[in-house]
Amino acid sequence: MKILVIIPAFNEEGNLEKTIQDIREKAPGFDYVVINDCSTDGTLAMCRRHGFSYLNLPVNLGIGGAVQTGYRYAYYHGYDIAVQFDGDGQHSADYLPEMVGQMEKTNSDMVIGSRFITGEGFQSTALRRLGIQYFSFLIRILTGKKITDPTSGMRMINRKLMEKFTEEYPKDYPEPESVVTVLSERFQVTEIPVIMNERVEGNSSISIGNGIYYMVKVSFAMLIARMKR
Repeated sequence: MKILVIIPAFNEEGNLEKTIQDIREKAPGFDYVVINDCSTDGTLAMCRRHGFSYLNLPVNLGIGGAVQTGYRYAYYHGYDIAVQFDGDGQHSADYLPEMVGQMEKTNSDMVIGSRFITGEGFQSTALRRLGIQYFSFLIRILTGKKITDPTSGMRMINRKLMEKFTEEYPKDYPEPESVVTVLSERFQVTEIPVIMNERVEGNSSISIGNGIYYMVKVSFAMLIARMKR
């Protein structure tokens, strides 16, 4: 079984080396590819210097475009499973084999690593937790399913969803919207408990300043995604 770890990266020079080392040590049977989303720091130079496997985007596509690029690469190169894995050091490769086991055991199409099932590790800021709870509530209203961590960037999909996402994937803040789409089309989604770390270097793409825009835009996108199915 071929498995690809997709690492979207925008200005992750300070975190990327540790992220890849973690994957190599704890999930040695997994391939990986860095999607350099037109970074303005030394991310590309680092990939070249260390011989990392990477794709270099000539323009910034945002998180959705970068992840979709990875899904397309995985699908057209014959991978059976693809997993999004953030390049900011918040995720641990310890859980990658466990996610594969969960996918096989439950016959799931998507497995999400959730930091809120056990409540251990870095739980994000209070404001973000409130937003995550809101999206979780909205997903339950729209689909009838409970997803505890709908914004998690640690998610594994099978080849059926890979094929779907090569054609259509949300461009901005895609995680909650894609969950609604997948659940609305009767795909199976499960979660496993994971412990996440706090970002050490760099900045998140979501700030307090654009938080309101994020909430409103994603809410409308989720509603539209549900109405289309």
